[in-house]
Amino acid sequence: MTTYPLTLPTHTGIRGIEFRSMNSVAYERSPFTFAGQAQANAGQMWMADVTLPPMKKADAEKWVAWLVSLRGQFGTFLLGDPLADTASGTATAATITGTAGSNSVTVAMTGTLLAGDWFSIGSSTSQRLYKVTADQSGNGTLNIYPSLRADATSAAADLTYPQGAFRLASNETSWSVNEAAIYGISFSAMEAI
Repeated sequence: MTTYPLTLPTHTGIRGIEFRSMNSVAYERSPFTFAGQAQANAGQMWMADVTLPPMKKADAEKWVAWLVSLRGQFGTFLLGDPLADTASGTATAATITGTAGSNSVTVAMTGTLLAGDWFSIGSSTSQRLYKVTADQSGNGTLNIYPSLRADATSAAADLTYPQGAFRLASNETSWSVNEAAIYGISFSAMEAI
């Protein structure tokens, strides 16, 4: 039996990844004055499109088997920015305290976290991926995206290749093979909330 979340296969690497932040915002605009009003709701999540490099059958079949083993949107896997192996700031460890739904948390750390740095909190299926949205030096208030998923009390922030739990964005899995026997594989994912 497969145990989720799965880790990504590493034998080929990733050719490209596009992360997107998704926000639940209602926006209404008057058809007469064009004045608008926005209402921010609580929903925030990560989405990603992953493209793998062209590959031959032996490498491709490992990825195909991994994708199929997810059983569509049922299974989960860990995903993060492949270039975010360490924070750009000087912090090497941090703890996070905050309440679920907040985009501002209390951080205890030595050093700095810079806007754009990634970190994760939790493990396994409750592992969540966050991005720092404003520079922070030392202890204080850290602004993050998305909002904190669950209450945290001195939760250790993973700053070394942080990842979050994701699932496929569709129940359909596909790949292509061309006349030169080169496989093309890409997939879309969304945060597993």
